[in-house]
Amino acid sequence: MIKIRKAQKSDVSHILNLIKELAEYENSLNQVSVTIEQLENDGFSESPSYYCLIAEKNHEIIGMSFYWIRYSTWKGKFLFLEDFIVKKKYRKSGVGQKLFNETIKICKNNKLNGMCWQVLDWNTPAINFYKKYNAEISGKWLNGKLSKEQIQSFNF
Repeated sequence: MIKIRKAQKSDVSHILNLIKELAEYENSLNQVSVTIEQLENDGFSESPSYYCLIAEKNHEIIGMSFYWIRYSTWKGKFLFLEDFIVKKKYRKSGVGQKLFNETIKICKNNKLNGMCWQVLDWNTPAINFYKKYNAEISGKWLNGKLSKEQIQSFNF
């Protein structure tokens, strides 16, 4: 039986493994630099920077919904789904649906104004999964970012 629960500090090594599994799938494993210590400090303090739901089967962690609350100046509070992954051998078995449904319940229970995420344009299985929920997949907005190194290079 699949159990969905809130992540605990003792889950962090498994969370990091899932982050790496997703990054590898996205051809970006070399970009993962977060550490277990960072994940412990950032997610399990008095004022956490993120939250995580865990999908578990027979005490094995098989998926996660990793999110944080963002604020839209147009709409108010939203859930930003940073990473959503189910281990490969458990995909297409209802685990993702159960995990995503629980994530939606968090939005409803906290009276959030919606949920948003990013998906790579070539990740057809994920896009098709989200479309089952009638999610809007938009190509209108482009992402911008500055790396830590770039930020440190500014002298003002």
